[in-house]
Amino acid sequence: MRSRTRNFTSVSTNFSLNPIISSQSPSFEFDVVIIGAGIIGLTIARQFLKESDLSVAIIDASVPCASGATGAGQGYIWMAGKTPGTDTWELGIRGKKLWEDLAKSIEDQGMNPLHELGWKKTGSLLISRTSDELFMLKDNVRLYCEAGVKAEFLSRKELVLKEPLVDVEEEGGAAFLPDDCQIDAQRAVAFIQRENRGYGSRYAEFFNDPVVDVLRASGSGGIEGVRTTKNSLYCKKAVVVAAGSWSGSLIETIVEKFNIVVDVPVKPRKGHLLVIENFSSVMLNHGLMEVGYMDHKVAKPSDSGVVDYAHTMSISMTATLDAVGNLVLGSSRQFAGFDTEVDESIIDQIWKRAGEFLPVLRKVSLEDLSKDRKVRVGLRPYMPDGKPIISPVPGVPNMLLAAGHEGVGLTLAFGTAEMVFDMVFGNPAKTNYAPFSLDGRNYK
Repeated sequence: MRSRTRNFTSVSTNFSLNPIISSQSPSFEFDVVIIGAGIIGLTIARQFLKESDLSVAIIDASVPCASGATGAGQGYIWMAGKTPGTDTWELGIRGKKLWEDLAKSIEDQGMNPLHELGWKKTGSLLISRTSDELFMLKDNVRLYCEAGVKAEFLSRKELVLKEPLVDVEEEGGAAFLPDDCQIDAQRAVAFIQRENRGYGSRYAEFFNDPVVDVLRASGSGGIEGVRTTKNSLYCKKAVVVAAGSWSGSLIETIVEKFNIVVDVPVKPRKGHLLVIENFSSVMLNHGLMEVGYMDHKVAKPSDSGVVDYAHTMSISMTATLDAVGNLVLGSSRQFAGFDTEVDESIIDQIWKRAGEFLPVLRKVSLEDLSKDRKVRVGLRPYMPDGKPIISPVPGVPNMLLAAGHEGVGLTLAFGTAEMVFDMVFGNPAKTNYAPFSLDGRNYK
């Protein structure tokens, strides 16, 4: 990192409200500048630091795990719920393997992955309640096995043997993927931050410092860096936008400077999780999810062909025990703009829905647990076609976008970081870039 001084004219954009910027704010130079310090941005930073000698700066309007998706997630590193042969399958396989490699490297260093990452190889149970869901699960298990992923179909009786507290009708059952894992996202983020900071002067963090403008090179007209409310950060190699739900408006404002239009329809999708601490009534052996969760991944249009986002709220059962034994229940999906206020009616619905699969919960009033409960609310970056954008930004040299990972950001993070790194260096692709490109994307 090098410090430098340069005069420029202050330009205010809609990245933040009424920023006050000095024309002589401090200037710094890096090889790579990353906007967004969620799991995607932090793993991209780690990839450049680990696999090259480049310097990296990471910028965020807040701090890691504040209001985005990363800190509010359940922590699943799963292949359950994904379909072999789809565009995200290969990237999911790669991302999961890289998490497993990290957990193994932590063990090899004499540390405990459970302590460092909240890492647990719990396996996953994708649970059905109807005959139609059962048929779909059996077909999915066949596809998993054909794709080389260990999977087993469980009848209702076999499911109860795996998870004695789960109860479904006779038509119910589950897909069991024994190699699926989970992490504690906040522990994992803290670990990756420590790793990144270990690279000393090659790495810098600029938190609580929103981007307000881009800097264009006087000769080529390409992007030269970004300006925040406090600093000017110049880059020699690339600017990467990994700002989650805020990425769409960020890119829109940036490309206006280049007189081009790029469609990035990332929308915030609000989610609630309920955490019950000191709750010994429920002991789970695996991570749980109902099949219905998959039905709500993409918001479906009405008969008129238009998606009414205001009326697409859904509640689906997910349940697991975290690294310290707290019961984590989810989850909701709704479009409510950038609102992150807790909705108690949704928390009640999450508790009721969980009780339909875990009857022991029906014996307990949620009101009686008020002292031992916490609620996580986050904004997932939703894409209408259900897959992220990982791509150079057309018409803006040296700018890339990595966003729209709604619901699978943790699983895909390391694979995404590897992909961005390979794009910048022109390396052969380890996973196919094409499905995630901005070029020729059909969001319907």
